[in-house]
Amino acid sequence: MRVFVAGGSGVLGRRLVSQLVARGHQVTATTTTEAKLGLLAELGAQGLVMDGLDAMSVGEVVATARPDAIVHQMSAMSMTRAGKPDIKHLNRWLTQTNRLRTEGTDHLLAAAEATGVSHLVAQSHASWNGIRQGGWVKTEEDPLDPEEDTVARAGAAAIRHVEEVIVKAGGAALRYGGLYGHGAIDDQVELIRKRQVPLVGGCTGYSSWVHVDDAASATVLTVEQKARGVFDIVDDEPAPAVEWLPYLAECVGAKRPKRVPTWLARLLAGQVVVTMMTEGRGFSNAKAKRELGWQLRYPSWRQGFTEELA
Repeated sequence: MRVFVAGGSGVLGRRLVSQLVARGHQVTATTTTEAKLGLLAELGAQGLVMDGLDAMSVGEVVATARPDAIVHQMSAMSMTRAGKPDIKHLNRWLTQTNRLRTEGTDHLLAAAEATGVSHLVAQSHASWNGIRQGGWVKTEEDPLDPEEDTVARAGAAAIRHVEEVIVKAGGAALRYGGLYGHGAIDDQVELIRKRQVPLVGGCTGYSSWVHVDDAASATVLTVEQKARGVFDIVDDEPAPAVEWLPYLAECVGAKRPKRVPTWLARLLAGQVVVTMMTEGRGFSNAKAKRELGWQLRYPSWRQGFTEELA
């Protein structure tokens, strides 16, 4: 199969390209800079430079690749493109990523229609952002939280856009949990080592994690099976903040995180951090395992943190 990976040089994109090539697929992968073309060639892909926010650039590159399937992995959350993670001003920090999730998705859909590509797979997100009502673990049937009361609302709207238009087009939206693995959370680990990520209030909120290799393998299955709909791509163990944060700190050799009251965390870090730590919802991977036959190499974040980050 000829597979087009938009955003093939990122942390997840690189794993995806490598796994697709290993399974015999012909891969074309894009990057925003010529400096990354050598990396894509080493992974076995044909690398092309593309501006995901330029409709003409996207259309020309997709037409050149003539793919059977398109995978949207474009984002702009690296230190190089977005700067230091700024959760307090999340909408501003995610400005480019939100545009790639809206405008970039629309450009890929238009290019797919113009070239006769019938199946698209796109990156969505399901870490702590389930609707803040009812139980602590959500499924694909539950809506994501609109985050109307936080600075994450533009990001939530962008994710809704991705899911709505991709599913309407007969494709699949993959809600990846919090990605970790070599190179995936270096910025967060640095903040944890500096004790700048505190335990907030009662830390009753949940998050879901997934190793980047497992996220890539789920994506490969989705492409090969031409799966449709929304899938939560997370590990088997939704994680309370009171458990995962101290465990991660221990694995990376940091001191135990400080505990701060919610009012102080809201003042210093903003409402998003408070929501994540105290009201966040985790997600179930039952549908992905059942319908895709997905088997995880790291079924628990505890195992993954220990083996990959310690």
